[in-house]
Amino acid sequence: MTQKLFYALFALIFFQSLHAGILRDRLNLDDEDEKEALFSKEVRLIANVSYGTNAKERFDVYTPLQTNTSALAPVIFMVHGGAWKMGDKKHQSVVENKVNFWLKKGYIVISTNYRLLPEAPVNEQVNDVVKALGVAQAQSASWGGDKTKFILMGHSAGAHIIAMIAASSSLPHAITPPIASVFLDSAVMDTPTLMHSKHLRLYDQAFGSDPTYWQKLSPYHQLSSKRMPLLAVCSTKRDDSCPQAESFLAKASSFGTTTLLLKEKMSHRDINKLLGEDTLYTKAVDDFLNNVKVQ
Repeated sequence: MTQKLFYALFALIFFQSLHAGILRDRLNLDDEDEKEALFSKEVRLIANVSYGTNAKERFDVYTPLQTNTSALAPVIFMVHGGAWKMGDKKHQSVVENKVNFWLKKGYIVISTNYRLLPEAPVNEQVNDVVKALGVAQAQSASWGGDKTKFILMGHSAGAHIIAMIAASSSLPHAITPPIASVFLDSAVMDTPTLMHSKHLRLYDQAFGSDPTYWQKLSPYHQLSSKRMPLLAVCSTKRDDSCPQAESFLAKASSFGTTTLLLKEKMSHRDINKLLGEDTLYTKAVDDFLNNVKVQ
């Protein structure tokens, strides 16, 4: 092998590895980095509550060891990310800091799984999460939770899924409307705009090539009236997340919806993982939730 060819191959391998690392960081796709979540001794886990027959149709409930059923608690309902094809409800970045922080604040936290690509297309994933939400609300009082005070929270693909739910004006009658939604760094609020622009291949895997399907799975296009208060967090290290969030919140605001945008100079992964640590970022999200609870 000539020296010139050797350096060319080295450069190719280096840049491929660099791109893979950037992609994992941007989209939280590296499951191998996920460690077991550690919780306070005051946390009680009710694991794998079923909301369907599929092994993925399960959620975990985190409550204080001692629950007060006479004064029901607000509930954070968390939906993990992973490009609609991977991820898990129990991952450290999904639950550890959030559970340890918000249980001390008087909340219950529920973290749900849902079927993934290629088994279930994105529209069916949305339906899975709606079903999980309904079952969680129906059983929430038994864990000390208030079904009238559910807050949707999701990261990445999970943020897109809860945005679809938050934008919908036709949820099943069994669902009590959540009181707020928190979107953690989704770049998919206006799906047709994303798909017509230069984008990562994973979006083609999720949304295909049919513009009708894109619009059906576009929170921006489903939004048509005043909704619950909405908070969107976006990474300024990305090109797509903040513009998508701004556009979606602007449309929501035009209907009279209370909205808040937090632009954070941190990675896509850290926006999820660090929420709940003692930072100004966590305080801003917590202040939003406190304002929602008293409305």
